Amino acid sequence: MGPIGVFDSGYGGLTVLSELLKRFPDYDFTYLGDNARSPYGGRSFDIVYKYSLEAVEALFSKGSHLVIFACNTASAKALRTIQQKNLPLIDPSRRVLGVIRPLVEVLDYSKNRIVGVLGTIGTVTSNSYTLEIQKLFPDIKVVQEACPMWVPLVENNECFSEGADYFVKKNINNLFEREPKIDTLILGCTHYPLLLPVIEKYVPANVKILTQGAIVAESLADYLIRHPEMDAKCSKTGKHRFFTTENPEKFNQAATLFLGRDVEAEKLNLG
Repeated sequence: MGPIGVFDSGYGGLTVLSELLKRFPDYDFTYLGDNARSPYGGRSFDIVYKYSLEAVEALFSKGSHLVIFACNTASAKALRTIQQKNLPLIDPSRRVLGVIRPLVEVLDYSKNRIVGVLGTIGTVTSNSYTLEIQKLFPDIKVVQEACPMWVPLVENNECFSEGADYFVKKNINNLFEREPKIDTLILGCTHYPLLLPVIEKYVPANVKILTQGAIVAESLADYLIRHPEMDAKCSKTGKHRFFTTENPEKFNQAATLFLGRDVEAEKLNLG
């Protein structure tokens, strides 16, 4: 038995972890942030795949049988290759799950059948949301907007600054100018929930905004019900460990912003 692993290129995955901890208070979790090599958003497929695989192998070595990619870029660029190419060689009984599919699966209620996606450059250029949505709902039109400044704003604790207002308003206006009939908006980056109060100011009131944490937590609950053999491998002592590839003290300060609680991270080298 071992903890559920949660991986992100940086801090954003902590918004997913926060919801997982609420939904699974008795389960053990190990979080790994590759902060030294963050952000992944503008990196190539090959580099994101390499870094993500190193993180998966590190979490497996810490005892995880199941790893959640709480990172849209890793989910978009590396998840499928790792599932299909690497897991059969590493251990066919282990699993890696992403954050894109759970969000797509709840889109059927869209009345206008027009969905907007806000994401990093890497997530938008990969077209992962568009491809996944069209697999399940081929009648839904997808309109995307890359928001390269949003992650730096969050990580520099500038969520409520004039700069945040400027860039959030600019990107949302760009999106709705291209397609005013969007009725559902996906926040396709795990950093973005921290900007939610600002985002809500500029998104039309009739538009439903989807964030990933709670949806991913419910999707995991359903997964563990359908796969009791995996649930049996998840240790349940309520223990949480945090690893970062950067400075642990820096990580601890930022993690407090994301989780609303103190953490003590350990340094872990990848690669």
